Amino acid sequence: MVLTKGFEIEMYTGTPQGEIVGLSDKIVAALDAFVREPDSRNVEYITKPLHRYETLLCALLRPRRQLRNYIKRLGDYTLIPGSTLSLGGSDRFFRSDPTNPYHDYIEQTYGTKVVTASVHINVGISDPELLMRACRVIRLEAPLFLALSASSPFLNGKTTGYHSTRWGVFPQTPANVPLFASHAHHIQWVEEQLAAGTMQNVRHLWSSVRPNGDRRPYDLNRLELRICDLVTDPIALLAITALLEARLLQIMENPAIDPLTQSTLTPTELITLTAENEAAASRASLDAQLRHWQDGRSILARDWIGELYQEVWAIAKQQGFSCFLSPLQKILREGNEAQQWLQLHSVGFDSGRVITQAIVATQEREIELENKLCSPLMA
Repeated sequence: MVLTKGFEIEMYTGTPQGEIVGLSDKIVAALDAFVREPDSRNVEYITKPLHRYETLLCALLRPRRQLRNYIKRLGDYTLIPGSTLSLGGSDRFFRSDPTNPYHDYIEQTYGTKVVTASVHINVGISDPELLMRACRVIRLEAPLFLALSASSPFLNGKTTGYHSTRWGVFPQTPANVPLFASHAHHIQWVEEQLAAGTMQNVRHLWSSVRPNGDRRPYDLNRLELRICDLVTDPIALLAITALLEARLLQIMENPAIDPLTQSTLTPTELITLTAENEAAASRASLDAQLRHWQDGRSILARDWIGELYQEVWAIAKQQGFSCFLSPLQKILREGNEAQQWLQLHSVGFDSGRVITQAIVATQEREIELENKLCSPLMA
């Protein structure tokens, strides 16, 4: 059994020199597949839930090609990798929809801390109690997925000390989100937050992982991993997704995998531990020193990922998607996008040059994958 998978991809638009320019009002009016974010400088597209990785690859590439073709008609514009306003512009908000009261609240409460680009990975799980257990495990392992995906070491043209500046500054809301012991616990908690005003609506739950569905919090059908920075290379993104799916299949097969019963730590201690792990992963990604949720032992992020990889490899192979999991080894070996950018920066490339090179590399990679793998499907 393979699970359904879909993505919400936020991307910046701008110039080949790396200046981020707000075009989302025009894009959303012209292209059906795209939705606006509160700030006009990034735009989002959503892929349908699909089973096969080959189909997912083309579902990631097709809207991007459509978007590139459209913004090219507006001027000399392109898509800009990274998850923060890397070269400048964090001093003010550019509203995409000035009449939207929820956007008013976001701008006034959070400012440009939310003007980031990211990938949300949605994986279908229809049983609500199984979904809650999966969310408990993946929430405690979410720092590993941040470590693999980090792509925001710059802000306003400077290094920040983070590999994921996005997650380092992002306002996780509400401030205290428990490990949900059951679906009923989740419903009760969300209703309490809405009544107290700590959540403005059911979407206003911005944690690393959340249960999602068509009528939240009552009808739920998927796990949404929200912690990942923007991963521009579709093969790398599918490898990260394959690790998530294989881990979820392992959790589904083995009811004993549950932090509430398998950890020596209390639920409160586990929440503290994962907050510290997220902070460490945002700073040092694959080289972060983390603490394992089972017993609090110290472990390097890349080593924990390597252990998980070995654990779930047989599951991925049995289900026929191990070839999409294997590129994870390249990320572990060569570093994520933030680490590669910082390596260039350390040998004298300024942030502008790093980003302009990444813009070109991103487009070249898309063309390569389209020509090799998607041309017959995308014709």
